[in-house]
Amino acid sequence: MEGGAYGAGKAGGAFDPLTLARQPHTILRVVSWVFSIVVFGSIVNEGYLNTPAEGEEFCIYNRNPNACSYGVTVGVLAFVTCLLYLALDAYFPQISSVKDRKKAVLSDIGVSAFWAFLWFVGFCYLANQWQVSKPKDNPLNEGTDAARAAIAFSFFSIFTWDYMDPSQDSSMPYAPYVEPSAEPDPTGMGGTYQQPANAFDAEPQGYQSQGY
Repeated sequence: MEGGAYGAGKAGGAFDPLTLARQPHTILRVVSWVFSIVVFGSIVNEGYLNTPAEGEEFCIYNRNPNACSYGVTVGVLAFVTCLLYLALDAYFPQISSVKDRKKAVLSDIGVSAFWAFLWFVGFCYLANQWQVSKPKDNPLNEGTDAARAAIAFSFFSIFTWDYMDPSQDSSMPYAPYVEPSAEPDPTGMGGTYQQPANAFDAEPQGYQSQGY
């Protein structure tokens, strides 16, 4: 990668919102942000039901309050995480320390993998509870579209977070560092030092006596 490790050679450049917005990594963050809103918004708005015989609301997913709580919690935290890392993407060009850049990259990779796992668990959990829900608990089919939407976008979020790996995106300002090539520099302006071929290649000569 040109410019040094983790893009350190490009540090201090002016912030360009258009360049940031065009990066695939940024687009995936925004998409994941929208998906998280759909998940927790669907559950909060239509994920709780009540019947005339019951005064308290219950979760649409098999009357399991933990299922609704999990979906809302993961959705809200993913929403906040996307905003934080969007801010990090915007601030990243100003970071000049290679160590700080490396920490940011590794944290991004770890957080993306972690959230992909949480969304996978959420999808399996919500889908299972929805499958075993009893029709008698919701005879009017209220909130069914919202419940299915939460499950579907939990599934989509697995892939948006999984592909949100900066080490796989060469367009990112902090793409992985690539060791410089050992080939000669065609421009003659840099490259690794090449020891002259004839340096120190002569065998040491032993002592030779001279005849008198």
